[in-house]
Amino acid sequence: MKKRFAFAMSIFCIFAFSLVSAAQMKDTSKRPSPPEQAQCKLSDGKTITVNYSSPRMKGRKIFGELVPNGEVWRTGANEATTFVTTANLMIGSLSVPAGNYTIFTVPNQDKWTLIVNKKTGEWGIPYKYESDELGRTDMKVSQTSSPVEDFTISLDQSGGGCMMNISWENTKASADIKESK
Repeated sequence: MKKRFAFAMSIFCIFAFSLVSAAQMKDTSKRPSPPEQAQCKLSDGKTITVNYSSPRMKGRKIFGELVPNGEVWRTGANEATTFVTTANLMIGSLSVPAGNYTIFTVPNQDKWTLIVNKKTGEWGIPYKYESDELGRTDMKVSQTSSPVEDFTISLDQSGGGCMMNISWENTKASADIKESK
C-alpha cells in the first residue's frame, strides 16, 4: 500500500512539475529579450503588425560585433520576427502581397537590406531560408541622436503609409511602406 501511495505521489509530482514548466515556458514576458509589437493602421483600416523580441544593449558593442556586418540577422532575438499585413504593400522597391511573413535584415554601416521571407514559425537563426524569400529591398541608415538601449521596431504613420524604423545602439534603419492598390 505504501509503495502504491509513493508511486502515485511520484507521478503526481512529475505531472505538476511538467504543468508548471510548460506555463513558465509560455510566459515570454520574463525573457531577457521580452516580446514587443509594432502596428500601423493604413488609411483604409487595413493593418501591418510586427512581432519581435527586444534584446538590450547592456554595454555591448552591437553592430559590427554582436551583430556582424554583411550577415543575415534575425532582427531581434529568439524566434524570427513576424510581419503580418492585411493589405498589399510596397516596402521600398519590394511588392508584398497581404499575408504572414518573417523579416530578417543584413546590416552594414552605410546600408541595410530588408529580407521578407514567406517561411513562418521558425527560430531566428541560423538563416537557411533563401529559397523561401519573397524578396529583398534596401533600407536607409542613419545615426540616432542618442544611444538606444532596447532594440526597437516602430511603424510610424507617414502620409497614407508607414515608415518602418529599426533602432538599436546608435543606428536607425528605415524603410518606407505604402499600400499598393
